Amino acid sequence: MNDNLVSFSNELLILVDENDRVVGYKTKNDCHNGDGILHRAFSVFIFRKNGKLILQQRSAVKRLWPGFWSNSCCSHPRKGESYEVSTQRRILEELGLKTELKYLYNFVYQAKFGDIGSEYENCAVFIGSCDDDLHINPNEISSVKEISPDDMDREFETNSELYTPWFKLEWKALRTQHWAEVEKFFK
Repeated sequence: MNDNLVSFSNELLILVDENDRVVGYKTKNDCHNGDGILHRAFSVFIFRKNGKLILQQRSAVKRLWPGFWSNSCCSHPRKGESYEVSTQRRILEELGLKTELKYLYNFVYQAKFGDIGSEYENCAVFIGSCDDDLHINPNEISSVKEISPDDMDREFETNSELYTPWFKLEWKALRTQHWAEVEKFFK
């Protein structure tokens, strides 16, 4: 079990513009204060060969959206890291997995979490497929589950308040604009 701390409030994140061009660096804490500062992020969707999506419930100690359900893995490249390096680092740190990932698209979003802080991210979305056993890091993840795409659609219709805002946006785009690519990748 990976129970090491892997995320730090003082790690330097990559500030970007809406076209994902680097404009500077700030600490993770600074990037999430107030309304947030636009920074680079990524979201990974890992599917099982049976088509089910791995979901994670964010740890109760997370600053933003603790205890909420989200996609398989989401985080930030650190200063000097590419998407390729940071996504592989993070799926290993959080889920104990190694798998090839495919880039799908980028989008910018901003979401405020009460008075605690905000996400303001230029987020790259990746998909992967892996049937290996999970080894979750409890500092990052409280729980995991696997869900079929149709059941995920129903969850968003009936229990959307349980899910992170970026996951809801990404799932809608996956289902409406990228599903053919997703299906090819995990089959």
